[in-house]
Amino acid sequence: MPSSTTDLHVVIGLGRSGIGAARLLRAQGRNVLVLDEHQSNAHQQRAAQLQAEGIAVQLACRLEPEQLLQHGRRPAAVVVSPGMRWDHPLLTRLRSEGIAVHGELVPAWRASGGVPWIGITGTNGKTTVTHLVSHLLNQSGRDAPMGGNVGHSAAELVLQRCNTGSQLPDWLVMEISSYQIESAAEISPRIGIWTTLTPDHLERHGTLATYRQIKRGLLERSGLRILNADDPDLRTHQAGWNDAFWITAGHDDDLPAGLQASLWVESGRIRQRLRNGEAIDLMAADCLTMPGIHNRQNMLMAVAAGLGAGLSGAEMEHGLTSFPGVPHRLERLRQHRGITYFNDSKATNYAAAEVALDALQGPLVVLAGGEAKQGDGSTWVAALRRQARAVVLYGAARELFASLLQQGGFAGVVTLAEGLDTAVTVAADLAQQLNCPAVLLSPACASFDQYSDFEARGEHFRALVAAL
Repeated sequence: MPSSTTDLHVVIGLGRSGIGAARLLRAQGRNVLVLDEHQSNAHQQRAAQLQAEGIAVQLACRLEPEQLLQHGRRPAAVVVSPGMRWDHPLLTRLRSEGIAVHGELVPAWRASGGVPWIGITGTNGKTTVTHLVSHLLNQSGRDAPMGGNVGHSAAELVLQRCNTGSQLPDWLVMEISSYQIESAAEISPRIGIWTTLTPDHLERHGTLATYRQIKRGLLERSGLRILNADDPDLRTHQAGWNDAFWITAGHDDDLPAGLQASLWVESGRIRQRLRNGEAIDLMAADCLTMPGIHNRQNMLMAVAAGLGAGLSGAEMEHGLTSFPGVPHRLERLRQHRGITYFNDSKATNYAAAEVALDALQGPLVVLAGGEAKQGDGSTWVAALRRQARAVVLYGAARELFASLLQQGGFAGVVTLAEGLDTAVTVAADLAQQLNCPAVLLSPACASFDQYSDFEARGEHFRALVAAL
C-alpha cells in the first residue's frame, strides 16, 4: 500500500466504473490505490494497465476493515463500484470511522466543471430514454454525450470531456441506477427523469419501499423533475410531486383526478401545457418508429427533457425521425424465411419482458431464461398466454420458468435448452412449424449465469441469428 495517507483515495472494484474513477482521481493528482477481491486473467491485465499509468493495484485482497486501516492508515476517501453493497460491513465500518465513502458518480460529479447533468433513472426504460435525450440534444446542435450506467462510466466520460482541456459539453446525459444513487447523495441533476418503478433488485435493497425511496431521492435533488404518469407505481405515489412535469402517452383527461400532465397525446399530436395553463400544439406524435406504447412514453419523457434544455418542438420532431433505436432493446435484427428476429436482451426482469411482449404483433416464439430475480411473474405469464405460441427456456432459470408456465396455465409449446446456441435453433424451427411471424429474445432474467452482462448475451444472440 502507498505510504502517503493524507491524500490516499482507495477505489474498490476493478470493473468499468472503478477503472474510470481511478483514472479520473489520478489525473487530478491523487494518490490512488485500487483493491479487488479477484485475480482472474482479465483482472491481471487491467491491473497491469493501471499500474503502467502510475495507479497502484492490489488483487485477491480481503475486503475487511483491517485492509484499509492497518497501522493507522486512514484513506482520505474510499470510492466503491456499484456492484458492492452499500451496507457491506467494510463500508459501514469506514463510515463509522468518519472516512468519506461514496460511489464512482461523486468524483465525476465534482469534476464535471459545472456542466449540467440530465439524470435518468427507473426500473425499465432508462437506457432508451438516455439514448433519446442525448440524440435529441446532439441532433439539435448541442454537445450532450451520454454515460453512467450505459456506455462510458460517468468518471470516464468526465475525464474525457471535462478534464482534458477541450471545450466543455453543453450537457452530460447520465443513466443512473439505484446502486449508483444510493452511494451518491450529493448528485443534483439540472433535469431528472424517472421512467418506471416495478419490483427489481430486491435481493439488494430488501423492500420495494426502500428501492422506491432511493430512486425518489435523485428526483428530489433535481431541478426539473420529469415523471411518467402512465406508470402505476409513480401515479399511486404522486403525493409530494406538486411541481413535477408529468407526461402521459394517452390523453390528459384519462389521468386520475388531481394528476395533470404537462405533455400528452391528442389526435396524433403531442400537446404541451404551459405554466399559465394554456395548452399548445408541440409536434407530431408518430415521429418515433420504435414499437410499443412504452416507447411512446419514453419519447415523451425525452421531449420533456428537450424542452427543459431549450429545444423547440420542430427541432425534436426532426431529431426523432432519425433515431436509430437502441441495441438490445426490442432491436430488430433480421428477417429470415419470413420470420423477424428481435433482440430484447435488456429485459432482465418480468416487467421489462412483459412490456416487450405487448409491444410486438403476435403470435410469437419467445426465448427466456438466465439468472432469475425475485419478483412476481404472474402477469408475465399472462402476457405469454396472450402473445406466445411457444416458449424456449434456457439457462439456470429454465426449470423454474417451466414450473411458472405450467402453474400459470400456459397452453403453448414449452421447450428447455441449456444455452442460447440450442435455443435459437429450436425457436427458429418452432416459428416455422407454428406459423409465428416473429422470434423474441426477452429473457426476464439477469445474464450472469452464462454471460458477463446483458450486452454480451444480446451480442451472442445477434451472432446466432445472423448464422441461421
